[in-house]
Amino acid sequence: MPTVNVYLNFNGNCEEAFNFYKGAFGGEFNYLGRFKDMPAQDGMPPLSAEQGELIMHVSLPISNETMIMGSDTGGEWATSFKQGNNFSISINADDKENADQLFAKLSEGGQITMPLGDTFWGDYFGMLTDRFGVNWMVSFNQNQQASM
Repeated sequence: MPTVNVYLNFNGNCEEAFNFYKGAFGGEFNYLGRFKDMPAQDGMPPLSAEQGELIMHVSLPISNETMIMGSDTGGEWATSFKQGNNFSISINADDKENADQLFAKLSEGGQITMPLGDTFWGDYFGMLTDRFGVNWMVSFNQNQQASM
């Protein structure tokens, strides 16, 4: 059965927010990666030192079944960023076929913002906004690592 978690987006203060949540829930981050850790992408300008320090992805378990995840995504990366509407529902599918099915159904009448595909971090991953304006992230990891 797929697992579902909330993915929060921030405008440059993700690390501060997640340290706050860590203080509230306890525990340790499963993963914390910065944009400077990403491999260079063709056609993309290099990141400034400040942009490189922003959070690309962080995950914090809050129970055995649930975690909150997040990243910095404001500014020129997300001109439509609006505090209070800065989250997605993240689904970790059981297998690649399940990910394809969920992605196809959820994107009907909606907008695909990142097609499903293999990523540098090892997941089969895609993003979309459904016809009701809800943001979704669909992923499958062969290793089913809880950190992503």
